[in-house]
Amino acid sequence: MAFPNLFLYINPITTLFSCHLQFQSFSYQSKFSSLKQQPTTMAMAFKMATTGMWVTDDCKNSFMEMKWKKVHRYIVFKIDEKSRRVTVDKVGGPGESYDDLTASLPIDDCRYAVFDFDFVTVDNCRKSKLFFIAWSPAASRIRAKMLYATSKDGLRRVLDGISYEVQATDPTEMGIDVIKHKAN
Repeated sequence: MAFPNLFLYINPITTLFSCHLQFQSFSYQSKFSSLKQQPTTMAMAFKMATTGMWVTDDCKNSFMEMKWKKVHRYIVFKIDEKSRRVTVDKVGGPGESYDDLTASLPIDDCRYAVFDFDFVTVDNCRKSKLFFIAWSPAASRIRAKMLYATSKDGLRRVLDGISYEVQATDPTEMGIDVIKHKAN
């Protein structure tokens, strides 16, 4: 008996799910118009279906090193429009600060960033939270803003373990006081 191959495709224009089952001699196709049926995390880990962007293994590996080994303080991601891939733009060492992260973000282009924020609670407990920052400055191109906005959810699904999300269009919207307020 032949086992079917399952292909899941989300059309960004019509937002219809297409599920293709292929057998050796025939194929069956059905469409679901309900958005309640979400694709699996595994499918999203390899391709961000909403825009056709791919997340490189370097992004996933750097994030896991930051999350588990605490090797990095922050990671800045960028989208390479020609190859349609999300890649690592910059990695901050464990001794770098939040100011180093904000200085590494460009003034005229969009980026994603993940920051490992260490803090002490009121009960004197040391904690660490991962922040996802969607940086979309007003001076960036409209095409870049739309591309980063539509690809954000797919990247968030790949980066499992993010505690909080911050969307910023200027540096005041992502200041350290905003991060501290969200963490407490």
